[in-house]
Amino acid sequence: MRLCCCIVLAAGLGLARDALCDLPDGVQIHGFASQGYILTTGNNFFGETIDGGAFDFRELGLNGSWRITPTVQVSLQALSRNAGETDDGALRLDYGFIDYGFFTSADDRWGLRLGRILNPFGFYNDTRDVAFIRPSILLPQSIYFDVNRNLSLSSDGAQLYAERQSEIGNLTLQLALALPRVEDPDFERAIFFVQPAPGRLAPEPSWMGRLAYESDSGGLRLMLSGGQVNVGYDPGGSDDPYLAGGFQFDVLILSAQYNARRWDLTAEYALRSNRFRDYGPLLPDTSYVGESYYLQAAYRFAPQWETVVRYDRLYWDREDRDGSAFAALTGLPAHRRFAKDLMVGLRWDVTPSFMLRTEFHYIDGTGWLSELENPVPSATERYWTLFAVLGSYRF
Repeated sequence: MRLCCCIVLAAGLGLARDALCDLPDGVQIHGFASQGYILTTGNNFFGETIDGGAFDFRELGLNGSWRITPTVQVSLQALSRNAGETDDGALRLDYGFIDYGFFTSADDRWGLRLGRILNPFGFYNDTRDVAFIRPSILLPQSIYFDVNRNLSLSSDGAQLYAERQSEIGNLTLQLALALPRVEDPDFERAIFFVQPAPGRLAPEPSWMGRLAYESDSGGLRLMLSGGQVNVGYDPGGSDDPYLAGGFQFDVLILSAQYNARRWDLTAEYALRSNRFRDYGPLLPDTSYVGESYYLQAAYRFAPQWETVVRYDRLYWDREDRDGSAFAALTGLPAHRRFAKDLMVGLRWDVTPSFMLRTEFHYIDGTGWLSELENPVPSATERYWTLFAVLGSYRF
């Protein structure tokens, strides 16, 4: 099934590329294909990566837009993504929405998007699939979790947006009301900690928003993102040990970036509140506040070359930073509740359409590891390394 989906989408990429010259007015089609190799010590990430490494990280995407009228546009993206046990390569719709711009002037634009919309948070979530736009092979995992990628990427609902241009810079406001995508297999394990529950998770109305400022020169970018994700639970029958409880996730993200001609500095800081309620005695009502941030610097030392360095830190509970209280309560490893990641990377734009990347991570903690790929928590290692190589093509 995985191979069939990849072949179908790869063929679509080739056909779309060949047909670009024959597209009608108002239609644009783009595509990308990425293949990665990951080698780790101690823990698996995107496949059986310990010791020998694995080529299980693959992304094939086709996206397009159609400007039907000056005020109405349709946009969508189909994707096949392999990422070890966390993503099986099945063909799916990442996003697909109608954009209606109901007010436009010389300085302002207001509009409404309906359908499967991209979640507006942080610098990179909107474009996290396109390797050419990501700052590294793996995004900072403290902010952009890959184990719950679908939940983070998009939701089904409506988004109101407003844009204003002025002499001092550009402002963009996005507000969305939607149902979250809860099909990520690791998401259920994140709620119930170890084993999947007999019932199923049920998306509930959630909201998110982002206010962004960009200076007129593009040198300074500032963002404030926030939202609340609500997920219910439908028990799987009378023998289900869990009741019809709910999970609430609140997030606030502060983002800042400075871009110069040959280098840029980026930082993002997040607070996350997690609340569990009404699941019954097996999962008592509880709440905790997590904290994470990263600092990143990139330097373009030649026209086609760039190096990047980043320090990334995650705490699931800022009142229990070392995880000792969690370990005493659950018997699970304390290092499951945090992760500190030092990364260095290199990028080479071989051509405008083909890019090669490599990066090395030294990691303390397993806070963003997949439980599916590391099913025995006691067998995970606190200190581990990750080496990755990626080739990516776009048109």
